[in-house]
Amino acid sequence: MKNSIARAIRCSATIAAAGLLLTACGSSGGSGSGSAQAAPATFKGRGPITYVAGKDTTGTVQTIINRWNKAHPKEKVTFIQLPTDADSQRQQMIQNAETKSDAYTVLATDVVWTSEFAAHQWIEPLPAQQFPLGRMLQPVVETGKYRGTLYAVPASSNGGLLFYRTDLLKKAGITQPPTTWAQMTADCAKVKQLPEAKNMSCYAGQFQKYEGLTVNFAEAVNSAGGQITDASGKPDVDTPQAKKGLDFLVKSFKDGTIPKEAITYQEEDGRQAFQSGKLIFLNNWPYVYSLAQKSAIKGKFAVAPLPGLNGPGASSLGGANLALSSFAKNKATALDFMKFFTSEESATYFLKNASLAPPYANLYDNAALDKQYPYLPDLKQSITKAVPRPRVVQYGDVTAAIQNEVYAALTGKKSSAQALKDLQADLQKLTAQ
Repeated sequence: MKNSIARAIRCSATIAAAGLLLTACGSSGGSGSGSAQAAPATFKGRGPITYVAGKDTTGTVQTIINRWNKAHPKEKVTFIQLPTDADSQRQQMIQNAETKSDAYTVLATDVVWTSEFAAHQWIEPLPAQQFPLGRMLQPVVETGKYRGTLYAVPASSNGGLLFYRTDLLKKAGITQPPTTWAQMTADCAKVKQLPEAKNMSCYAGQFQKYEGLTVNFAEAVNSAGGQITDASGKPDVDTPQAKKGLDFLVKSFKDGTIPKEAITYQEEDGRQAFQSGKLIFLNNWPYVYSLAQKSAIKGKFAVAPLPGLNGPGASSLGGANLALSSFAKNKATALDFMKFFTSEESATYFLKNASLAPPYANLYDNAALDKQYPYLPDLKQSITKAVPRPRVVQYGDVTAAIQNEVYAALTGKKSSAQALKDLQADLQKLTAQ
């Protein structure tokens, strides 16, 4: 299924809209075996810096940067846009860090990368007291911490939502969105009896072999009562509950509930399919809302919490944080820019212009905003009840293992049971390192 301020977002999710959306998606606070120590950082030097993030598909990021540059002509920010998929973004950021290059200054990181980047000392510990963390949603703040120290500041959050065609459900006599997978399948069958829906597919998320597949798999497992790792990071994926989650995805591909072409979907593929009338239901990040409102289905769709096995499901936690490269120059300028970019004013702009989930709690309880953006209550619920992806330092290897085994199950190369058994063994080796 599932991409903030999508190979995200859904990391990044997955993902990525406004150069921030990352499949995306999980908390990176937690234990790890890295050697990083939270040494006091020195924020010295003023002058030009760079801001590095996924491709901006909305135009909103450059607008915010232009505001900064107008007010700080001697400390201009250059926007370096990376590929849209989170895996490629992570790879390029790591390559920059491993060469100790100062080409990248402020990094827009997936929330699940914090432990890895901090443990390898690729990013600086930050002065928590200089950011308004107390006004942010606490599960979101925790994604920026490693061993209790702040290494990244939330720029946006993200929670998966179920987008659905209200006009078609209403015409089929369905008054409420589904809360379970069985209800969604039954609703699809009713809608597809309509002449205008006979060629539509039921449902899609993100199933290409990238971070979005990890997110969608995690959501299916969590929504069936399972988990990939326990609270201590110990693998726990070879269970009946996890099998029910993976079986839902495998069965949906086999019976056509999920169209075969969705095996290649990233965030933008799903969004475009939904907007063009190919899908009745879509699992994606909130950035889809503002773009769909500008499409042919304006006024014909709404959002709801993700469905699950026996009731509402659980999203993976997504979003984007800002981190400071340890090898950057002009860190005083960088710190000030991070404060500007992650301010409530900037978050409000991104909400209004790109449907990006703000990290600030009060924006979800604003009556005027709720009226203008009716998905906000569901989004807040999605974020506060979201389940982090595995909190491990070796996240790159862990997500690759998940993608390999789940993709094998979805494409019929392995049974769900065998894929989960093999994944359990892979994760045990990786987390023991």
